[in-house]
Amino acid sequence: MRENLQKIVLIGPVYPYKTGLSYYVALLFKQLSKRHDTELISYSMLYPRFLYGKEVKDYTDDVLKISEAQYLLNSANPFNCIKVARKIKKQTPDLVVMQWLHPYFAPSNYIILKVLGKKIKKLYICHNIFPHERFPFDKFLTRLALKPADCYITHAESDASELRTIIHDPKIKVAVHPTYDFFRQKDLTKEQARNILEIERDEEVLLFFGLVREYKGLKHLIEAMGKLKDRKKLRLLIAGDFCGHREEYDALIDKEKVREKLIIDDKHIPIDEVEKYFAACDLVVLPYESATQSGVIQVAYSFEKPVLATMVGGLPDVVRDMKTGYLVEPFKPEALVEKIGDFFDNDRSELFAEGVRQERYRYSWDRMEECIEELTEN
Repeated sequence: MRENLQKIVLIGPVYPYKTGLSYYVALLFKQLSKRHDTELISYSMLYPRFLYGKEVKDYTDDVLKISEAQYLLNSANPFNCIKVARKIKKQTPDLVVMQWLHPYFAPSNYIILKVLGKKIKKLYICHNIFPHERFPFDKFLTRLALKPADCYITHAESDASELRTIIHDPKIKVAVHPTYDFFRQKDLTKEQARNILEIERDEEVLLFFGLVREYKGLKHLIEAMGKLKDRKKLRLLIAGDFCGHREEYDALIDKEKVREKLIIDDKHIPIDEVEKYFAACDLVVLPYESATQSGVIQVAYSFEKPVLATMVGGLPDVVRDMKTGYLVEPFKPEALVEKIGDFFDNDRSELFAEGVRQERYRYSWDRMEECIEELTEN
């Protein structure tokens, strides 16, 4: 790896913000700090609470607390953004790394990039390009915020293609989302994890993990469970916050008559509880209707668990069909049924686990750092 990127300023949310992006930024900071003088600037206010619908901070979930983080940015205050950007500019860093997640951040990000000027190299890590829930002017805002940067990293070829529709010939690199391996804290065995969750040793366990949003397609998986009633040992473990929409899923569960086959933990899952769900399961399922990429896959891979995912967005860039799991068409419960049956009937667990192990470097934070260095070397 190169050593000439001496000073890096990394901007993004970290603990106590309870988002997957906070985990990402913290792990990236740890990686970059190994070889570079890296400064982390986080947010004093990420976004107003009314936009998120609930508390956005969790001070108890401090496994990835970064003591060096400076909580300076207020995303809703342009004067604050100018002040912070001027502070960064005075340090003359070799590179500023920013995160792109949603057009809400377009005004604040645009201000920061414009104040930094053209002499400081600016890199965006784009976790998606356009939001899942589109709205008027989102394309305009996205272009406004992204255009002043010098180069870009996306985690999916589909995102790179979308970026090219709003910026002419961008300097871009597609890098697979790195693995979230910090959740594996106790090295729980499958048996130990199942004892905690009161799941029998011989049961066939599927896992749906994370915030339950419409685009994540949980309803298709529930419908698939309805078609799998003859598999007496099959269980679906759902772990994640239903975000106030539990009733519509309960109605579908009752319609499909599968309530006895489900285990539901409707809550935000803190870091120290994640391990038991992944350790206990056999197969992680992402029946998404749309996606850019998903950190859930990388958590699954850290536990050497295979993934059944749909061919949407960047998921096919990460899941290798019949090597690390399965890829199926979205909106088709019968496709989920077929692959779930194939997985258990043909005992593919170890085959896919070996496939995940073979892909380990491709999903590593070392590789992510290499991508940043390769992209910014000139």
